[in-house]
Amino acid sequence: MAQHSILVTGGAGYIGSHVVQQLREKHRNVVVLDNLTTGFQQATLGAELIIGDTGDKILVSQILKDHDIGAVLHFAAHTIVPESVTDPLKYYGNNTCSTRNLLECCAAHGVKHVIFSSTAAVYGIPAEGLAREDSPLSPINPYGTSKLMSEWMLRDLSAASDLTHVVLRYFNVAGCDPQGRIGQSTRKATLLTKVACEAAVGTRDQVAIFGTDYPTPDGTGVRDYIHVEDLANAHLMALDYLEQGGESNTFNCGYGHGYSVREVLDMVGKVNGEALNIKVLPRRAGDPPSLIADASRIREILGWQPAFDDLEQIVQSALNWERKLKTHDFRNH
Repeated sequence: MAQHSILVTGGAGYIGSHVVQQLREKHRNVVVLDNLTTGFQQATLGAELIIGDTGDKILVSQILKDHDIGAVLHFAAHTIVPESVTDPLKYYGNNTCSTRNLLECCAAHGVKHVIFSSTAAVYGIPAEGLAREDSPLSPINPYGTSKLMSEWMLRDLSAASDLTHVVLRYFNVAGCDPQGRIGQSTRKATLLTKVACEAAVGTRDQVAIFGTDYPTPDGTGVRDYIHVEDLANAHLMALDYLEQGGESNTFNCGYGHGYSVREVLDMVGKVNGEALNIKVLPRRAGDPPSLIADASRIREILGWQPAFDDLEQIVQSALNWERKLKTHDFRNH
C-alpha cells in the first residue's frame, strides 16, 4: 500500500525544516505549509512549499484533499515568551485558534495522525526543577497557555474520533544540521545558544546573563539543551509509532540533565577561541532556577536514543551556522 503524504506546518522554520530534511532522507512525501513570516523558503531544501496560513481552513482543506495527507506535523506557531506577555491575543490567535481550525480540517478529511510541537513552558516552574509528563501543568505565560490549550484540543478530538496524536514537549532546542545545510535563521532570536553564537561571530556586540543569584552551582539558570537533530529524530520515531498503531501519548524531549547559562557561554567562547562579551543583568520574571526533563518515557516507549548529547557538539554546529550566515546571509535576498 502506498504511504500517505505528510503535511508539515511551519516546515520552513528552525525545527520544522530539520524534520522535513530527515523525512525526505527517509523518502517520505512531504508538503510544507508556511507563511514565511519567520521561516525561509531556502530551508525547505526542495520540498513542496505552499505559502499560506495554518488557520486558513479553505487552503488547508484543499491541501489535505489534493495531497492525500495521512499525517500532520504541526510546528507553525509564535514562540517568543516575552512577546506573548505583551501581546497575548496574537499568541492565542495563531497558536490556539489556528490549531483549532487545522484540527477541524483534519477531522473532516480523515487525517489519521497529528504530531504536535509543544513546550516545557506548559509546566511553568516545576517543583525541584524536574518535569515529568504527569507533573502539574501550570504555565506562567500566554505562550505556554496557548500551547497547553492546543494539547487539550488534541486530547479531546482523539477521544471523540479515530485520530491519534503525539504531543512532544520541547525543552531548550539548540544546534543546527551538522552538515551545515540548514540552521537557526530566526531574526532577533532569544534562544541562548543562538544569541551567544551571534555574539561570537560579531553580529551581536554582547550577550546577557539574566540573574547570577539562583540556587544553582554557579548561580545562573540551568536548562536541558537538546540538539535539534535529536529532536527532529523524535518526530520521525513518533510518526512511526503512530503509523504502527501506537495510542495517543505525550513525551518530554530533553536529555535529562542540564547546563548552566555560564557553562553554555564558556563553551561558546572555548569553541570560538575567544571569550564572549558578557553583560550581567537582573533576573527576568518567570525564569525558573532549573528546568530539566525527565525524558525516560520517550526512551522507554519510542526507543529514542540521542546521538548529539554533547554540549561542545551542539555549540560547534550552531557556531558553524552563524559563520555561514555571516558570510552569506540568504535572508537578505
